[in-house]
Amino acid sequence: MKFHPRTSRRLFGAVGAGALLCTLLVAGPATAAPQVAKASGEGTCKLFDNPSFSGWTSHAELGSALERIERTSKGKVEVDVVGQTQQGRDIYTARVGTGDRVLLVQSAIHGNERTGTEALLGILKKLGSSNDPATRRALENVTLVAMPMVNPDGGELNRRANVISWDEIEERHPQLEGSPRAWYHSLRGDGIELPGFDLNRDFNADLDYVPQPEDLPGDPRDAGFFLSPESQTIRDVYVDLREEFGEVDAVVDLHHMGPCNSLTGGAQDGKQISVALDYPPLGVNDGAAYQQQWPLLDQDKSRRYALAVADGIRDSYGSQSPLAAVGRYFHPEDREYAGQGRSAFALNGSATVLFEVRGQSDDFGQKMKGMLVQSVQTGLESLIDSMATGEVDTLNGDDFFAYPDYGWDTSQD
Repeated sequence: MKFHPRTSRRLFGAVGAGALLCTLLVAGPATAAPQVAKASGEGTCKLFDNPSFSGWTSHAELGSALERIERTSKGKVEVDVVGQTQQGRDIYTARVGTGDRVLLVQSAIHGNERTGTEALLGILKKLGSSNDPATRRALENVTLVAMPMVNPDGGELNRRANVISWDEIEERHPQLEGSPRAWYHSLRGDGIELPGFDLNRDFNADLDYVPQPEDLPGDPRDAGFFLSPESQTIRDVYVDLREEFGEVDAVVDLHHMGPCNSLTGGAQDGKQISVALDYPPLGVNDGAAYQQQWPLLDQDKSRRYALAVADGIRDSYGSQSPLAAVGRYFHPEDREYAGQGRSAFALNGSATVLFEVRGQSDDFGQKMKGMLVQSVQTGLESLIDSMATGEVDTLNGDDFFAYPDYGWDTSQD
């Protein structure tokens, strides 16, 4: 089955050749002097003032890397350009597998959160070139659609937000002229005097929603408005997949969190967390207030998918490995962000899973970066295999709560 997004054009042959400069596991010393910060558990958390960025894939390198993967896969991996950012950078999808179960994975919606990009490149390369039983099983039963870098404008500035002014929003949506700015639009971001959005607040469960002036500025608990081209592109990819397959089984959103959080309770108590996982934050009683309007919401399904990731990471590394320090993301009962993509897609019936990897891109040196990329790749591969075998359908979602949690700043995901 061919994938034909509304705005797609073929990548192969359209992007200039270039070497993939980033490898998945980069070993070697960091060059900057460490700045030591106390962790919330035992020991210390070592950060770096100016860690090397030589191992992170830039947007230009991403195009070359995807072209190479597509070419060497001999047709298994299909790469498309499905949209452009406000500054004209291409947004890519890479699709592999022919199965009926669909997994959509997006990364770097916050431009300074990059490990997911590297992990997805590794997975695409492996699925496109390997022939082991697990790979064959994945390709036969799952269709993976990866969006490795959905906010490249923010990525070029190493900042969380994208780059778009409110005047440009009004040009895109003339009906909003004179309206107040959306609450999640800022006039500057991460100390940079450029306006933009936290794109992870720009989603709406009504996938046909058109921004209306009476809905602005909105509220942090409510749905977003599909104002930016990046969020609109992600929405369009999801809608096209749903039209093709009938449903999108799962959506995974790859992020980073604080660098020095420690697990509380269980065998890993006090260890610095490597990956935190979550299901959709939709308020009290598992989003009960949404159920009448959005009957496809299935929070237990999202927890089963998150559990498949957590179990896969733990079982792959063993309890003593720092990579096995996986836990639950901060999720009090009243936490509610309907404007996040994972919430909007969950309300449409997909299981959605949040990955939060320890530390921002500029917190650590190369060796720690490689370890965290490896943990993301292992978690995603575990989920793909669980979907391929059907094991994810047999899990008990309540077992997700057996994993430890920790305290965290609620504004960061």
